[in-house]
Amino acid sequence: MDGSHSAALQLQQLPPTSSSSAVSEASFSYKENLIGALLAIFGHLVVSIALNLQKYCHIRLAGSKDSRAYFKTKTWWLGLFLMLLGELGVFASYAFAPLSLIVPLSAVSVIASAIIGIIFIKEKWKPKDFLRRYVLSFVGCGLAVVGTYLLVTFAPNSHEKMTGENVTRHLVSWPFLLYMLVEIILFCLLLYFYKEKNANNIVVILLLVALLGSMTVVTVKAVAGMLVLSIQGNLQLDYPIFYVMFVCMVATAVYQAAFLSQASQMYDSSLIASVGYILSTTIAITAGAIFYLDFIGEDVLHICMFALGCLIAFLGVFLITRNRKKPIPFEPYISMDAMPDSYLHNRQLLFKRYSNSRNLPHHNLESL
Repeated sequence: MDGSHSAALQLQQLPPTSSSSAVSEASFSYKENLIGALLAIFGHLVVSIALNLQKYCHIRLAGSKDSRAYFKTKTWWLGLFLMLLGELGVFASYAFAPLSLIVPLSAVSVIASAIIGIIFIKEKWKPKDFLRRYVLSFVGCGLAVVGTYLLVTFAPNSHEKMTGENVTRHLVSWPFLLYMLVEIILFCLLLYFYKEKNANNIVVILLLVALLGSMTVVTVKAVAGMLVLSIQGNLQLDYPIFYVMFVCMVATAVYQAAFLSQASQMYDSSLIASVGYILSTTIAITAGAIFYLDFIGEDVLHICMFALGCLIAFLGVFLITRNRKKPIPFEPYISMDAMPDSYLHNRQLLFKRYSNSRNLPHHNLESL
């Protein structure tokens, strides 16, 4: 009787044990999501501060004769150090949280740049433009904050260890291979129209950036996850897939920066920021969902709330960037076309008198 009674007690204790382990596992996954989100937010904030510090140096030294005078200032080097620190924080965040959570958090950088630009750089608007620009920017910041909160709260809880075997298995899975085939075809078509047909539309260029960026973030998460496991004692650096991912990460990042540079020469930076954020985030989340299976096991409500958070963040970034002032290029010299006619006439008379006194051939001043 005692044996059967103890066995019954053991059977009664099994369900609570399994439920408590599920709760602890869920809290652990939420804790990892929170660590990754905080690292990403910290990284983007620091990068925004760094960029504005360097922008401040360039503005202050705009009239300097030495084109590299900012290299001699401590502020510019502080900005460079903070930029590296911020990028390191964003890189580390991919090792803790799902890709679908980290990518949209780049909206924090846009929020911080808008606020710092007003306070630190002292970008001001005219009173008549207050309602159109100032208020809309803060409404955009509020929407972006709300969207960021929804993203963190309803983010997927997929936390697979980034071992060499798991990364290789995802890389050769047929859904990702099919996605890669579609992406390569689309990239080649866009590149053909951009290079051969001179299709310089901003959507075309930023789609090229977004397609490359989706591969960049996929490889960044693999590299960061394998590095963290190696630091924890589970060495992953002896897997060839680590170096394949590392090379792809560097190559896609370099070409992505090249296309962004070309876009910045043709379009306003605020337009690039809003359109690029929407396209890059959408494609990167799609790539992460296919490669890392981020949304497997998530209920419909969580997915819908996460999508709503993305849409609200998109709207917030659009409102922040759409009314940003366009930069006025610095012109250190006065154009001859801007000279008054009387000034040019006097110059011509002086030149003729000098030519007569020196027996020099006459030339028209405009042809010199």
